[in-house]
Amino acid sequence: MTDETQQQTPPQDVQPPLESTPTEARESLPRPWGLRDFFLFIAFVPMGLFAANILVSLGYALLQPTMHWRLAKQQLSTDPFFLLALQTVFYGLMLAFIFFLVAVDHRQPFWPTLRWRRITMWRALGCLAGGTLMTFAIALLPPVLPDATQFPLESLFNSRAAAYAIGAFAILVAPFVEEMIFRGILFAIFESQVGLRFAILITAILFGGLHVPEYWGAWNHMFLIFLVGLVFSLVRGMSGSLAPSVFLHVGYNASMMIGLFLSTEHFRNLNALPRP
Repeated sequence: MTDETQQQTPPQDVQPPLESTPTEARESLPRPWGLRDFFLFIAFVPMGLFAANILVSLGYALLQPTMHWRLAKQQLSTDPFFLLALQTVFYGLMLAFIFFLVAVDHRQPFWPTLRWRRITMWRALGCLAGGTLMTFAIALLPPVLPDATQFPLESLFNSRAAAYAIGAFAILVAPFVEEMIFRGILFAIFESQVGLRFAILITAILFGGLHVPEYWGAWNHMFLIFLVGLVFSLVRGMSGSLAPSVFLHVGYNASMMIGLFLSTEHFRNLNALPRP
């Protein structure tokens, strides 16, 4: 009897089964996105914009004597290079906050959490071609809303150098950052809290809202931007990946800028910008 009892007693160094530690198991699971994340994101937007204004204004003041810039303070709000620098710094701060929210606050791997999945070269090329086709489709759509003869974005094309700078930003920076914001973090929050269909619709609306200041008064342009954002969101929802919408966005912006480049004689004749 003594030997049988000793044989049935488990060794002391054997770890308890996983089922005996439910609290630790639950803590190891990914924490879902919540309304707290959305409100933190919304609260950071004005703070990030304020910080970007301070940083860019300070940088301009420090570099002005060396670079011999002569713009008055009241002219900075309409200078394309200042505005591009402001938007670039703001986007950088937004990306830093998204990284903090995912990797530090949620303690999750950054790219998998934002649903960035590798795609093949052919699929990426297909998305770029799709973005180009969207440009042609948008150009052929008839006006459905009243439009302005000129809008704020158009006035930024006031020099050849400004046109090249805007084009570089539109192709190399805006698609990646805007998709990270709208189809990355915000899409994930809305999908987790409400559902896929709501995430597709609301991110398209918010994406259109981002471009309202650029197209103020040009209501037909703003409606078309909403349709473009809706396609990006649909692709994100159907593919379950952020990468296709990024390449689609790059293709769309690149074809738009190439069209402007060709229609203005390599940005030499900016008066030839297409009018609505």
